[in-house]
Amino acid sequence: MTKSSEKVYLVQTDTTVGFSSSSDEKLSGIKQRPNSQKMLQTVDSFKTLNSFTRVPKEHRKRVRHSKKTTFIYPNGNSYRVIFQDSDFYNFIKKFKSLYSTSANLTGKNFDEIFAKEKSDVIVYSKDNFNETTASTIYKLSKIKKKKIR
Repeated sequence: MTKSSEKVYLVQTDTTVGFSSSSDEKLSGIKQRPNSQKMLQTVDSFKTLNSFTRVPKEHRKRVRHSKKTTFIYPNGNSYRVIFQDSDFYNFIKKFKSLYSTSANLTGKNFDEIFAKEKSDVIVYSKDNFNETTASTIYKLSKIKKKKIR
């Protein structure tokens, strides 16, 4: 039996249909990608974000005002803050932070049958699952930012 905290949730995130879990290893296994490849974490607030990483002073305003944007921080980890105006916020606030990835095999398009098969809990939203645009990703250094996606 899977521990509650290690369940894989299929959920409509703020950007696209995704898997969320407290276990990045489980998500890597589902996506068939190496465990060494870092996984995005979604967080419910800037306070939670600050418990994981330090936002470089040069980028604080940008991070605070960027919706649906993932940032890779100088520590090598990536985080996206979920804003309260998102339906996904009501889900993520229960956990504070979860690893998150798109609900598909690496390099493939969304397949609802595959996604439902691989998830432990299906979280339905008022709208059915929609594969929409993934988040924009920026890599931040102390001074510079580089657009990744």
